Parts: sequence; structure tokens; C-alpha cells
Amino acid sequence: MAALVPLDETVLLRLAGLLRFKRRLDRQPAGALPPAWRITARLRNRLLGMIRALDGHLAGASYREIALALYGTQAVARFPWKTSSIRGQTIRLVTDAVAMMNGGYRKLLRGGR
Repeated sequence: MAALVPLDETVLLRLAGLLRFKRRLDRQPAGALPPAWRITARLRNRLLGMIRALDGHLAGASYREIALALYGTQAVARFPWKTSSIRGQTIRLVTDAVAMMNGGYRKLLRGGR
């Protein structure tokens, strides 16, 4: 088995990934993730919300329906929908999720935030 590694700005991340892969092939623990690949609990929760929002968006749900699924009836009903911060959060989640789906995930894989 061989691997070709482009000598670009992500060469160190690629090599770290290959090293982890080689360790797993040798039935050893992969080891710690490189710092650029670690995500915070907050980002993890946001990414999960983005996946759920994208799922609803692709199924044809309105922003309000997505917000109801994500935040619940009480949170959505607390303020008028047009001026609600939840509306803005939902729109941003959907917008960011669509961007991620259309290639933005590569930035996340490269260690970019």
C-alpha cells in the first residue's frame, strides 16, 4: 500500500491523518487528534443543529417548522416570529449548513473554523 501526499499548505495534517491510518492498520490506537481537528463542545452542538436544520430544509420545511423542531413550541412562541432571535438563528443554521454541504466542509476538514 502506498500514499501520495501533495506538498501543499495541509501537508502536515495529511501526514498526521496517514500516521493515524497506519496505526489503525497495525491494530494500534490511532492516538490523539491533531489540534486542528479537535472541535469544541459548542461547535459540535452547532454542527449537529446545522445537520438537523439542513435535513428539514431539504425536506421542504419552513424556517418556522425547523425552529419548532430545534427549539420547541414554547421557545418559538415566546416572541413574535418576524423579530425573534430564534428566527435569525434558524436562518443562519440553514444558510451555514447549505454552505457546508456545498463544499464548506472542506474548510472544517483542513482545520479551519
